[in-house]
Amino acid sequence: MPSFKIDLSTAVVFVATAPEPKMVNKKTGERAVDRETGAGMSTVGLLVSDEGEGNLYQVAVPETGITETLTPGTPVSVVGLKARDWENEFNGQKRHGISFRAVAITAGS
Repeated sequence: MPSFKIDLSTAVVFVATAPEPKMVNKKTGERAVDRETGAGMSTVGLLVSDEGEGNLYQVAVPETGITETLTPGTPVSVVGLKARDWENEFNGQKRHGISFRAVAITAGS
């Protein structure tokens, strides 16, 4: 499925939740890895405020793209943010949504 670039040039972005390992399977403890680099993936909650509207996004990012300790409230810059729609079926139930991924998230705006 295609992905779409997200322009954050006019937005203010803060960490909402600290990075946590992104899991493929929580029962087995299998961690998601970046297909290109093999780096472990993490998920960071970001609060994005733009044009008077704030939204919370869970963004996947390779651990190599997180260079500092990111704590809630930290203003950040996001490099290469993209959105991609997804759909799957689990136990006969169809699910769909939008996933977000960034190349890097660094402290400072």
